Amino acid sequence: MTAAVTSASRPVSKVILLFFLSLGGAARTKARELQMVTLLYRHGDRSPIKGFPTDIHSESAWPQGFGQLTQVGMKQHWDLGQSLRSRYHGFLNESYDRTEIYVRSTDSDRTLMSAESNLAGLYPPGESQTFNVNISWQPIPIHTVPESEDQLLKFPLLPCPRYQQLQEETRQSAEYVNKTKENLSFLEMVANATGMKEVSLESIWSVYDTLFCEKQHNMSMPLWVTSEVFKRLEDLKNFSFRFLFGIYQPVEKSRLQGGLLLNQILKNFTEAAKSTEKQRLKVIMYSAHDTTVVALQTALDVYNGVQTPYAACHIMELYREDSGNFSVEMYFRNDSAKDPFPLTLPGCPSSCPLPEFLRLTRAVISEDREHECQIPSSTQDTEVIVGLAICGFFLLLLIVLLLVVLYRLQSKPNGGYHHVSDEGDEHP
Repeated sequence: MTAAVTSASRPVSKVILLFFLSLGGAARTKARELQMVTLLYRHGDRSPIKGFPTDIHSESAWPQGFGQLTQVGMKQHWDLGQSLRSRYHGFLNESYDRTEIYVRSTDSDRTLMSAESNLAGLYPPGESQTFNVNISWQPIPIHTVPESEDQLLKFPLLPCPRYQQLQEETRQSAEYVNKTKENLSFLEMVANATGMKEVSLESIWSVYDTLFCEKQHNMSMPLWVTSEVFKRLEDLKNFSFRFLFGIYQPVEKSRLQGGLLLNQILKNFTEAAKSTEKQRLKVIMYSAHDTTVVALQTALDVYNGVQTPYAACHIMELYREDSGNFSVEMYFRNDSAKDPFPLTLPGCPSSCPLPEFLRLTRAVISEDREHECQIPSSTQDTEVIVGLAICGFFLLLLIVLLLVVLYRLQSKPNGGYHHVSDEGDEHP
């Protein structure tokens, strides 16, 4: 009888044990907590930056002129804002809370308007935040600085003599020289077709950009732009983006460019990891350009070599693990029809411990960019060396003279010096 009771109680014991184990597992899962998010995105669809002389579509074909966000671009960012609202549901408040999010943009119409559109999707106003029942929108601050003062988001960051020297050295690299030779006749053809005086590997992006924008908006293409020509223009445009931050000495270029933004992001993460405040900044949002995304991804060594699409978003998330340690995860949303896909920092797992993330990116973080931007002049170096040598010579001469004077003073008689005239008293 006793054995029967014991046997019957075993399944109950197992159920109880599994129940408590599941509770423990749930507690551990819950303990892993998102602490901070940094979002960097490119602006939405825009009109061309500029045209070319033979372009049949002038600036007047675009309602707001060149370089401006279109209604398509506004919708792209509203969609991204909605996607971010869903992704961070439960992390961010349902309604806008100024203590939780900070938004910064470059001082450009299209990036400022993209940020506004994005925030409209992220924070539709609740009842207490509605100021007009006919408008499902609320104003949210977006911070910026003049382009001439932007040392965080407007890449490439200039002036920087050493970076410009690196670019000149890149032009002498085998890859750049060979690419030029392979495409010389094509570049000449494009120059003739567009009416431009000269088209190079670095300037051809503007031709592709104009045609791409027109194609996206169903405008007619010139007869010379076949599918093969368009594809080749795209390939060369991608090369021009790699030229900015890669091809040659990418680590040093990153120290002078994208490493500055990465350094700021990691400083923010480090501070967040130390913080014990309950009410804290949770999201930092940067609205910028394709070059900004490329600069950051090159510094992280995760750039895929192609131009960043409109409204693409690079996501960096800081987590507090069950152990109390912190880790960093990265994602990239480059297709509105798909979820963001993970990016892995080379040498680290997808969920990378914060100290390891800091260690692996240390090479692209400059401690003194202003100094590293300078180019040591051989002429100046020679002048300094000669100057030091002359100073050293005069110092040595002074020491010798001082020693001579001291020696002569020590060698005088104790009674002092007396002049005795052989001729007796002197007369005027």
